[in-house]
Amino acid sequence: MLTSDRRVKIAVAAAGFTSFALLYAPQAVLPQLAAQYRLDPGGAALAVSVATGALAISVLPIAALSEVVGRRPVIIASVVLSSVLGLLLPLMPDYSVLLVLRALQGVAIAGFPGVATAYLVERLGKAGVAAAVGAMIAGNTIGGMTGRLATGFTAGPFGWRGALYVVAGLSLACAVVTVVMLPPSARAARAAGDRQGLRAVGSGLLLAVQRPVLLVQYAVALLAMGSFVALYNAAGFRLTGSPLNLSPAIASMVFLSYALGSVSSATANRLSARFGRRQALTGVLVLTAAGGLLTIPDSLPLIVVGFLVLTTAFFAAHSIANSWAAAEAPESARGQVGGLYTLMYYLGSSIGGGIGSVVYSHAGWDWLIAAVVVWLGLAVTAVQVGTRVRRAEPALV
Repeated sequence: MLTSDRRVKIAVAAAGFTSFALLYAPQAVLPQLAAQYRLDPGGAALAVSVATGALAISVLPIAALSEVVGRRPVIIASVVLSSVLGLLLPLMPDYSVLLVLRALQGVAIAGFPGVATAYLVERLGKAGVAAAVGAMIAGNTIGGMTGRLATGFTAGPFGWRGALYVVAGLSLACAVVTVVMLPPSARAARAAGDRQGLRAVGSGLLLAVQRPVLLVQYAVALLAMGSFVALYNAAGFRLTGSPLNLSPAIASMVFLSYALGSVSSATANRLSARFGRRQALTGVLVLTAAGGLLTIPDSLPLIVVGFLVLTTAFFAAHSIANSWAAAEAPESARGQVGGLYTLMYYLGSSIGGGIGSVVYSHAGWDWLIAAVVVWLGLAVTAVQVGTRVRRAEPALV
């Protein structure tokens, strides 16, 4: 029989698969969307940026809602609604309506990433938060990789609409697993009309922006995720265009890099334990930039190696920053800290992914890499400077 902790991990992994497979499934078929609707890469990338932007805007209100109704109902509603919207997405008659539905799907998906870390801390305790967050991100990574690969490989025989149906079906199956296996949070929900409880949500939000070490993690989420999505939004166009001219199915194999990302996210806490969080986070951010630089030559082996390096390093950075924020969060502001981190993470995805696609459209891959290196350099600076400014209080570990 499964233990309670094991049920939690399986349920959260299934929810992560659902959320991230649906969120990034269109990324692998952006060139096909661009061809059908006569869009440039920047216009096609809106299919990703609109969803991640809506997710970012919705995270804090949904995190506050979870304080009132409880974490589990929010997670369950998130995976079910986002899966249903995924089934409706291929039916949309034109691109503008498709973007509206993607925005609604982003709002629905926000219920999982905005609440999951706080749920895990409450359910498993502070001592296990680093490993739990790493396992959660590993599940998210597998979902993101599978969603992209599924659309990339099935777009050829079924078209991009059929490919999105495939991902929606897989996601719905995982949503059912979450509904069946996810136990309630250890903390009781507050009454909806409890003004004191709602006031506590507001005070928790203030606490979440008062610690410099937390502000650094929000900055890392914004800049690193923006860099990562910018590269992957443009990757399909780079690989299927001249001079590489790969088929969509072969080009989508770049997303196999996510397999290494799932490993690095699950084991990143070991880097933190050995070198300290600041040095570990700095190192993997620098390695992310180095991976991007490897992709500049028009050499397929170098591009593959570059994506392997930058993906592995990015997910390690995300795991370290996310678990660092969770560990430093005041007990009364866990949900708000998780919500702010997730807001900045997906704001980075939306803004960085959009800007990166425009840079690629007008200036090419080399200038996109230059922009990404600058963004990651700013993240490294924030880590080195901001985490030295600490309050005279013990860290929460």
